[in-house]
Amino acid sequence: MKPVVFGMSGLTLTTEEKQFFGDADPAGYIIFGRNIENRNQLRALTDSLRDLHGRDVPILIDQEGGRVARMQEPEWQYFPTGNAFHQLYQKAPISAIEAMRLNARAIAHNLHEVGINVNCAPLLDVRNEDTVDAIGDRALGYDPLQVAALGKATIEGLESGGVAAIIKHIPGHGRATIDSHMDLPHVHASQQELEMDIAPFISLSNSSMAMTAHIIYEAWDKERCATMSSFIIEEIIRKKIGFEGLLFSDDLDMKALKGDKAQRAIDVVAAGCDIALNCWGRMPEMVEICQKLDDISDVSKIRLERALKAIPAADNADFDALTSKRDQLLSVSQ
Repeated sequence: MKPVVFGMSGLTLTTEEKQFFGDADPAGYIIFGRNIENRNQLRALTDSLRDLHGRDVPILIDQEGGRVARMQEPEWQYFPTGNAFHQLYQKAPISAIEAMRLNARAIAHNLHEVGINVNCAPLLDVRNEDTVDAIGDRALGYDPLQVAALGKATIEGLESGGVAAIIKHIPGHGRATIDSHMDLPHVHASQQELEMDIAPFISLSNSSMAMTAHIIYEAWDKERCATMSSFIIEEIIRKKIGFEGLLFSDDLDMKALKGDKAQRAIDVVAAGCDIALNCWGRMPEMVEICQKLDDISDVSKIRLERALKAIPAADNADFDALTSKRDQLLSVSQ
């Protein structure tokens, strides 16, 4: 097994992809809009991925709500942004937490139905006035305690629907003022100031999965972004935050990173990420990554198996009842 999650090119697996994925045995897969047409098609795609391996595999998606939602209208209902729950929290914290739990449970209903078992949410990035728009209204608030509370509700809602959560972007993206999709952010905050950023991650450090940030935190490592910094991964994420679960890199294709994609994959795994994330389904890149990347380590394989085993069976819940109650609660903040 290779310590990488791959994307796919289209709505169904090509003959070349079936052969390659079967031979390469990646740790998992990620779904994007180009892979989605409708419920039946998407379920057939996820079933085909599992059939390739004869076992369950993590199949990821970014289905946060708002502008980050791969499964969209009219096939699926629109889900609110993180900021909607932040606004409600200012007036009624308990209602906001319950609304978030209901919202996440409804998202899980949609994901579970089509065979997706991992959602790249919640964001635990603490927002501030300078936070880059790439995070912006996706964030759950400006206060670490609030972010942790709403993040916990998200995890609980997803898990009750049979879907695992990935907390991101550890150790915190809130201070970045440029988009890591486009360039490499530098955060100049002191170690003391960064205590606020890592606080939600500490609160939810028992989560089964997390995703890194492509950001240089100069107080910790002046040369390497968190994804490629063995110091940050070992001393901050693993020890200070206390996260012991499965650690994904953010997407290797983002312009915050340099070098070819295979070298990026090697570097993030060498730094301590368990799984490299390669999203775009470009066959030459995927082939080169698998040629150059060593097999998954025993420690990472154990973390992967533990994370998959931690995904509970979905409970019985009515989608319309979930979203109706959520909307009733959210109406308080309008």
